[in-house]
Amino acid sequence: MKNYKLIIQYDGANYSGWQIQKNSNSIQQIITESLEILMKEKINLIGSGRTDSGVHAIGQAANFRTESSIDIYRFKHSLNSILPSDIVVTTMEEVDIEFHARFAAKKRTYLYLITQSRSPFYKNYSYFYPRKIDLLKLNSLSNLFLGEKDFTSFSKKNEEIENKNCIVYKAFWYKKGQVILFSIQASRFLHGMVRTIIGTLLNAQDQTEPERFIQEIFNSQNREEAFESVPAKGLFLYKVEY
Repeated sequence: MKNYKLIIQYDGANYSGWQIQKNSNSIQQIITESLEILMKEKINLIGSGRTDSGVHAIGQAANFRTESSIDIYRFKHSLNSILPSDIVVTTMEEVDIEFHARFAAKKRTYLYLITQSRSPFYKNYSYFYPRKIDLLKLNSLSNLFLGEKDFTSFSKKNEEIENKNCIVYKAFWYKKGQVILFSIQASRFLHGMVRTIIGTLLNAQDQTEPERFIQEIFNSQNREEAFESVPAKGLFLYKVEY
């Protein structure tokens, strides 16, 4: 038995997200079907985690097992030739048979892009936000999210996971050229968590007591207390660490 790891980039605009769902077009489904065409066998493609509808990836990780031995260079070329142009496998390697893309992942990092001037080159991959952004204040408030916390208030109400504790290792804002970026690294992420955190932080800037405001959202354990999430198109799964 062989085990192969993939690193994948995709534009999520035309997909329902990573995870296979009934009556929808998902990244996992498209890649699985392409693998099965080449392998001529059933494939169980395991992703590091699901990305929501419309979310992109620069470094999604996945793995699949097979009895076949693969010429990696030729296989990757063949796989990319039948995948749609908005999905690309950037690297492929054989890994230990025990490797599991989801359960072996230690840290995941997401990036979110915000622009404050309109541009046809950014509109599909960033959130146009014309209001004032105070990076110093946002970085100070982002520290409130660090460490192990219950993120019930920042996940979708229909999230079925019982344990909603996540460890956030890093959360910070910076500007690069005309783009403002938010980077967050955690042990795992709940459904809708990153976009809800960003929406809440942007709105917290205008609160009289923003630190208390955020802490009360955590304490409430109620999604309705947090602010509306920002659009999916600005969010990228940047890297998965093992």
